Amino acid sequence: MAVMMLMPAVFARHKEVKPDKILFIPHDNRPISDKQTAEVVKKLGYDVVIPPDEILGDRQNLGNPDALWTWLEANAVDAKAAVISSDSLVYGSLVGSRKHNYNRNEVVERVEKFSQFRKKNQQLPLYAFGSIMRTPRSGEASGHEEPAYYRSYGSDIFRYTVLRDKAEVEGLSHRENKEKAFLEELIPQKNLSDWLGRRKKNFAVNEELIKLTRKNVFDYFVLGRDDNAPYSQTHMESRHLTNFGKDLGKEKFQTMAGIDEMAMLLLARAVNHMRNETPSVYTRYNWGRGPYTVPAYSDEKISISINDAIIAAGGVAAARPEQADLVMMVNTNPNGKTYEANERNNDGEEREGTKYFADLVSEYVSKGYPVGIADIAFANGSDNALMEQLKKRNLLFKIRAYSGWNTPTNSSGFLIGEGMLVHRMKKDDVEALLLTRYLDDWAYQANVRNTIARQLTWLRGDGVYGSLDTKREAVSLRTQKMISRFVDVNLPHFSSLEEIYVYFPWNRMFESDIQHQAYKEIHFFKK
Repeated sequence: MAVMMLMPAVFARHKEVKPDKILFIPHDNRPISDKQTAEVVKKLGYDVVIPPDEILGDRQNLGNPDALWTWLEANAVDAKAAVISSDSLVYGSLVGSRKHNYNRNEVVERVEKFSQFRKKNQQLPLYAFGSIMRTPRSGEASGHEEPAYYRSYGSDIFRYTVLRDKAEVEGLSHRENKEKAFLEELIPQKNLSDWLGRRKKNFAVNEELIKLTRKNVFDYFVLGRDDNAPYSQTHMESRHLTNFGKDLGKEKFQTMAGIDEMAMLLLARAVNHMRNETPSVYTRYNWGRGPYTVPAYSDEKISISINDAIIAAGGVAAARPEQADLVMMVNTNPNGKTYEANERNNDGEEREGTKYFADLVSEYVSKGYPVGIADIAFANGSDNALMEQLKKRNLLFKIRAYSGWNTPTNSSGFLIGEGMLVHRMKKDDVEALLLTRYLDDWAYQANVRNTIARQLTWLRGDGVYGSLDTKREAVSLRTQKMISRFVDVNLPHFSSLEEIYVYFPWNRMFESDIQHQAYKEIHFFKK
């Protein structure tokens, strides 16, 4: 009798491949600093791991640097790269860098932790971004993110630093010297000493961070010049810090105009280095001043900022559009001025340069170029005239990337980082990223925000534009309705836009968190 042997079945088990993990510590938890930036990289399949909100800084909570260090060390084990805000790890957040009460020894000790972290994680690519403290033009412009006395003396402090900087660069006239002496008497000495003292600590920290870059603690380090002007304390400090680190070269260290776009640029750099890719960017400006435009909130020509941002993201400039991975089209005003998106001239009516620029976009799209638009004719929102042209010509979803939020350099830098990465994405993912920007930059920033701001007095409760308080929920509901109407009129039908939710995480109208289905389906792992 034959005996049948039953052999155990052998099942092949496919080992699950985990996505590469990138650690990301933003400089605060604003949607654009945090979720919207991470969203771009997650579309490529990376596991972008971000600290929990409660230890990141917001408008009231300045962040917890010690908890952030603990989080970073705990999550570094299997990470493939880390993009980190030095402001968060030294002060708690970007706002914390302006308003903290840490002494010099405390902040310098935290800087030394970077060396210790590098010794424990020698193979981890480490990309860091920090800030040179801003110099707001006034207390109103500071958005209550400076010490309280800046509301009273902000304009005087700004003017005083203009004269200090100009004195170093070209000297002052007799009248300007008298004005400088007058301002020194006018501004309370304790307030001026406090403000300049904070900056001295920030400057010392930045010098130490440059020294660490020289020792290869960072693979790359960039210092952003937050809101500034051609003459200001920010501009002065940037000149000195640039000179201090000039031996490192731009592939290792840069100072750049802007700050909120730095995370997007460095995440793009991390991805490009992981893929061993060097994307090329061809830049085309609107006619007129174009590359020579010195935009609002900046101290240099936009062409310099864009070229520096390309380097920061790990790319190179392309000489011709047909050679480029990204054809970056920059919507500037022919006269070289930057307007505000909530001004009356952003009414959607065609202006000088609008049709010319839209014709260029049409031409480049028809040739199959990967077009991205940096919309910087207006600060803090889209150019409605341009968007009308893109809508009429059916170009809104034929371009590959768009950015028109906050300052011009924020928009151009974000566009470069995102634009370098979208060529690897599926069409649906590219459209989802475009929707995020159209809802925020175009629908909300350039249109709904201004309308709701005018209607605030109609709503019950206590609250103003910069502090919504008990009006917060009502403003959210009203904004949701207005954005939904805007979508019905201006965008093609997307099932993901049938439900739109709007939140104001910083209790003010300046930035919003607009969520729709395509956005909500993005998973952000916060451990």
